[in-house]
Formats: sequence, C-alpha cells, structure tokens
Amino acid sequence: MTLLPYDRYCDEILAQTDALRATLAGADLTVTVPTCPDWTLRELAVHVGGAHRWVGEIVRTRAAEDVPEDKVPGIEGPGGDDPGALDAWLAEGAADAVAALREAGPDAEVWTWAWERRTDFWARRMTHETVVHRADAALAARVPYTVGPEVAADTIEEWLRIVSFAQEDGDPEASELRGGGRSLHLHATDVPGAEWLIGFGEDRFTWRRAHEKATVVLRGPLTELMLVFNRRLDPTDDRVEVLGDAELLDFWLDRSSFG
Repeated sequence: MTLLPYDRYCDEILAQTDALRATLAGADLTVTVPTCPDWTLRELAVHVGGAHRWVGEIVRTRAAEDVPEDKVPGIEGPGGDDPGALDAWLAEGAADAVAALREAGPDAEVWTWAWERRTDFWARRMTHETVVHRADAALAARVPYTVGPEVAADTIEEWLRIVSFAQEDGDPEASELRGGGRSLHLHATDVPGAEWLIGFGEDRFTWRRAHEKATVVLRGPLTELMLVFNRRLDPTDDRVEVLGDAELLDFWLDRSSFG
C-alpha cells in the first residue's frame, strides 16, 4: 500500500471526481467550506477542476516549465451558476487529464514543483488532491465520506513525502519538525499493517511502516487517520484516539499546514 500502479491512479482520478460530483449534486454550492473557509463549495469544485486542467495541459504539452494559469483553456470554470454546467465541466476536465496521462505513460519527463519530474508524480498528486478536497466537499455538504484503504494509506504516504520535500527545500515550518528524539505513531485500527512511525531526528524527520511505542499515538479507522493527518478532522474527534503527548501531534499538524 505504499505506491499504487500508474493505471490505478488514473482510474482513481476519475472515480474520485465522480464521487465529488455526486457530493455536489443537490448541494447548496454557495455554502462556505469549513475546512477551506476562503472558498464556497462551488469555488472548491472550480479549484479541483482547474487543477485537473492545469495538470492536463502540463502533461499534454510535455511542459518543461510551470504553465501559467492564464494559458490553460477553461481553467476558470463554466460561466454562470448552473450546477449542471459545473458537473459537466468537472467530468470533462478529469477525463481530459486522465487521457493525457494515459497517453504519456508514467515516465514522461514534465515539469513538476517537487522531487521528481515525471508524469507519475502528477497522476499520484491529482488522485490525492481530489481525495482530500472531496472530503472538504463532504464536510460542507454534510454527507458521509469514505475512501478505500489503499487510497487512504497512499494519501498519508504522499503527504509524508511532501512534508519531507518541504523540509529538504528549507520551508521554515517543516524545518522545525526535528530534534528531541520524539516520535509519532499512526495506527489504523481497521486495516492490518496500516501503521507509520515518524521519528524526529536531529536534522530532519523520517518515517517507516512500524508498530512501536512512540511519544504520541494517533489511533482510529484509516480514513479518519488520513483526515486528521490532512487537517480535515480534529484530533479531539471521538472517532480517533490520541495517547501520550498530544502537544507533539499538534506540533506536527501546525507545521505541516502549508499547501
């Protein structure tokens, strides 16, 4: 459950977008998203669909540099407030991005903002961009949210890699995630083997799959662990349990809040 196959990521972009569209169907698109308070539900949807189109353009053109948003056709979303037009626009953007990713394959060289410059990065990133923002939409629309265990686990793995990259790149918040020999253990109670040990070393943090004692433990169903880790669920929620030094968990969450 560390990395999913490239084709699976492509499939998930479509499946997660379909699930997002189902969440939006019949919802009040003018409500504020609690976990992204600068956005309404419609603006959240436009953000996700715009990201799909932006990545599709990067992949389709094999861009060697960042593509400005004003160079991406249709990124601003459909005109007017018709929910049907928004739904069709979301579906089209995801389908076009996936078509570009499938045509390119996982190893095509393209610009990314991160540690690898391959299309495989974007397939994974767009999967989890959609997974997490679908959770935002579900919270705003007040509907249930579930995600499969392999995808939820990989969302955690990808976020760990992003925070590690930010630390390596000198991000001031991520740079503080070190020192003291402390550790954080994530323990999914419903999926065997879905456990992570995050250790705070002198210079940086590291992580691995392990079941070991730690300074603080976050326990609960895997989906809920993923939501807490992505700051979409408060660690005081009764669906999860925090054992040990809760301030260390808060320390992690506060310093991995960028992006």
